[in-house]
Amino acid sequence: MAQLSFERKYRVQGGTLVGGDLFDFWVGPFYVGFFGVTTFFFAALGTALIFYGAAMEGVWNPWLISIDPPSLDVGLGAAPLAEGGIWQIVTICAIGAFVSWMMREVEICRKLGIGYHVPFAFGVAILAYVTLVVIRPVLLGAWGHGFPYGIFSHLDWVNNVGYAYGNFHYNPAHMIAITFFFTTCFALALHGSLVLSAVNPEKGEKIKTPDHEDTYFRDLIGYSIGPLGIHRLGLFLALNAGLWSAICIVISGTVWFGLWVDWWYWYVDLPWWVNLEGGVNG
Repeated sequence: MAQLSFERKYRVQGGTLVGGDLFDFWVGPFYVGFFGVTTFFFAALGTALIFYGAAMEGVWNPWLISIDPPSLDVGLGAAPLAEGGIWQIVTICAIGAFVSWMMREVEICRKLGIGYHVPFAFGVAILAYVTLVVIRPVLLGAWGHGFPYGIFSHLDWVNNVGYAYGNFHYNPAHMIAITFFFTTCFALALHGSLVLSAVNPEKGEKIKTPDHEDTYFRDLIGYSIGPLGIHRLGLFLALNAGLWSAICIVISGTVWFGLWVDWWYWYVDLPWWVNLEGGVNG
């Protein structure tokens, strides 16, 4: 559907959740709404605070800028701006911007008369972020357990947290999350390459239909999930990737405290291995 015809479809009054017709407006081709305004407010304030924090540190190299959370000594209290307070406010702004954007998506869905699949999916991504900077720090008793806002500093945080629990790849929820992430990429690659090959035929040939696409995969692997099914599968895979990534980090330090490799001893300690000749470790 061409962009202009798509605009005409949802450029209708109604569907707004807050403010009614007062906030039912567009800027160019973009619907704004009340939550579009709040998205801009939180995003602008958070970005300005990041630059303010960089100015306070005197660091302008984009790779080295880092807005760090408060020290563990602060616990769950409010910190001075220069000692983690900026991180706390930026976190509030980020959550406000993300949730506002999700609610703006809800209003667009209401205008289009479609389901809430897109905002729901985005909500799972928001959950993964909130788990890292709010839920897990609260469970551990200090905002300092959140990750810093910076490129290299964020990578260092991931590295340090991973080594704090040995090899983090042994985290079973991490295994499930990575599997879903890779499978999502694989499914999207199959779907995208199929669509591109169908709509870009050789010169002189007609664009292929979904029937041709289904036939291709039936010939290739013996089964085709279909045009609607592949999008449902993609949504299922992506949502699980985000959900299990949140689970894998929130259980580290709250449910499991040691090295993740040790968690797997439940398998070798199962009773039916005991009577093996020499024992499991014999």
